[in-house]
Amino acid sequence: MKIICIGRNYVEHIHELQNAIPEDPVVFMKPPSALLVGDKPFYYPDFTQDLHYEGEIVLKVCKNGRHVQPEFAHEYYNEIAFGIDFTARDIQAKCKAKGLPWEIAKGFDGSAVLSDFVSIDQVPDIKAIEFELHKNGQAVQKGNSSMVLFNFEAIIVYVSKFFKLQMGDMIYTGTPAGVGPVQIGDKLEGFITLKGGGKQFLTCEVK
Repeated sequence: MKIICIGRNYVEHIHELQNAIPEDPVVFMKPPSALLVGDKPFYYPDFTQDLHYEGEIVLKVCKNGRHVQPEFAHEYYNEIAFGIDFTARDIQAKCKAKGLPWEIAKGFDGSAVLSDFVSIDQVPDIKAIEFELHKNGQAVQKGNSSMVLFNFEAIIVYVSKFFKLQMGDMIYTGTPAGVGPVQIGDKLEGFITLKGGGKQFLTCEVK
């Protein structure tokens, strides 16, 4: 099982971090030990003083494939979830300043929080999924998957050029604007709007 993540996929988020708009998807990985499921608490790591949340839509890969062609890409996922990509922003900045990889700022234990998956049939419009993240009861991020630079199919096509996609792989598809810091004691809640006004949600307490 691989955890594949896409960075810089929402323009407003790119602007808030003062990054350049990419020509191709920005891809990084998290190890399986990063996965945090079942609404388990997240323990604030002692190596960072600037931990940020990044809420996003996560795809579950449902078939194996390499060099997937655009016309078939939609067949490679049939479930989605809400995920939080925790980022040690201070560690990331230090690594970037030295021109070094920044996996240690993204792939540490528990940094990939994940809700239960739901079928894409439960979403009103798979091309325009509404989602949001709340911190301590206040909305801090609101996103719509129609606003991405690279849609789900484009991501699958691009990633499969380099890595064989396998059943059970997860793809974090990028975060919208509004990322920010968390502190011990904060409660995060993520929501995906489903048909009939229902919500698929995640809760995560920072300890």
